[in-house]
Amino acid sequence: MADDDKKDEQELSEDEKLAAEWESAMEESGDGEDDSDSGDRDDEWAAAMEESGDTEDKDEDDQGEEDDVRAAPMEEFPEGSKIAQGDGPAPDLDVIMDIPVTISMEVGNTQIPIRNLLQLNQGSVIELDRLAGEPLDVLVNGTLIAHGEVVMVNEKFGIRLTDVISPGERIKRLQK
Repeated sequence: MADDDKKDEQELSEDEKLAAEWESAMEESGDGEDDSDSGDRDDEWAAAMEESGDTEDKDEDDQGEEDDVRAAPMEEFPEGSKIAQGDGPAPDLDVIMDIPVTISMEVGNTQIPIRNLLQLNQGSVIELDRLAGEPLDVLVNGTLIAHGEVVMVNEKFGIRLTDVISPGERIKRLQK
């Protein structure tokens, strides 16, 4: 008999175990109602269990699994709305508009040993990996975003963008 009780307890959910413990405690203390009221008590328990969302109407797949996951309420959108199509409202870009970034122009680059670097002095020439007349790289925080050519603007150097890298291509370069 004790083995049967243990098997029954293993198959019960936590709420059902607690309810069974309370029921047995009430019966032992003598505070339990007579048998004619047991149907009412069962109805009350069933109503309380149903209200809490713990019903015994589980699928065969769910038997034996404890399901503490509850569905979140989802807001319904009209069928033709942009939000329903995944094209939500435009993000608020004002939040990031004042963040400073560093723009740099790269004429070319090369690698040299530290020994040669220490021997450099005024008038030394370093050969770069670019040919004369090739466009410069425009980098924003170290990421290539465009190519351009040097221009003079009011006796200052500037750069005219000749080719802007597409966002898709920039993402591909970041993944490398």
